[in-house]
Amino acid sequence: MENIFTKKMPLYFRTEEAQLIQGDSFKMLTKIKPESVDMIFADPPYFLSNNGITCHSGKMVSVNKGSWDKLSESGTSIEEKHRFNRKWIKLCRKALRLNGTIWISGTLHNIYSIGMALEQEGFKIINNITWQKTNPPPNLGCRCFTHSIETILWAKKNERKSRHFFDYQKMREINGGKQMKDVWTGSLTKLSEKAEGGHPTQKPEYLLEKIILASTKEGQTILDPFCGSGTTGVVAVRYGRKFIGIDVNEEYLEMSKKRLEKITDDKKGF
Repeated sequence: MENIFTKKMPLYFRTEEAQLIQGDSFKMLTKIKPESVDMIFADPPYFLSNNGITCHSGKMVSVNKGSWDKLSESGTSIEEKHRFNRKWIKLCRKALRLNGTIWISGTLHNIYSIGMALEQEGFKIINNITWQKTNPPPNLGCRCFTHSIETILWAKKNERKSRHFFDYQKMREINGGKQMKDVWTGSLTKLSEKAEGGHPTQKPEYLLEKIILASTKEGQTILDPFCGSGTTGVVAVRYGRKFIGIDVNEEYLEMSKKRLEKITDDKKGF
């Protein structure tokens, strides 16, 4: 696998197709060579951890995800949140090739800041994907509509020479011979995909399959700066792409490692 880093990195795991880096995403992103990544998928903190409650598996639970989901103990201000988003998006832009693209997932809690940050940092939004969940958690407060969607923004560098890749025919094929729309409907992550442990915002593999097949070619390099339990890496390796994942949390990196080992063994026929 090509070395895209300017300095030696704290590798947590490595194969011919994938690398896991343990460390702060902001620091690690500064060590990536300019224009060395073909695609980025990011599922950054949503800043949902506000001591509220939600429903999980029929039980009332806290919405708090962990310290990584808030910038300070007293809560996260709008200004803090936006500075955070602009900073990591700017670093990702530097790492992305001219014709590369970035996908960012979010909810109403952070997606409007992300959309603005993308434009401020020199990106042009290509699509606004709505992921409609068929089995969202019920609304326990009963004072608003049930939250059943997330947004995924797809963007490219806002430069005249930028020519992003889109596998239109593959998406049409997946969609039964019809043009694929920007509303994707499906269930939350299957329990089978959490066999090695689960991340509180873990994305289902079918979402990453569409994203990766739509915007990359075999052999290209995909970066996930907040890789969590490694769904991006699992799908990338499954379809012959190279993967680099960054996370500061060792528990999540261990989940990613086990999932990547399994998908590698599956490809070898073990």
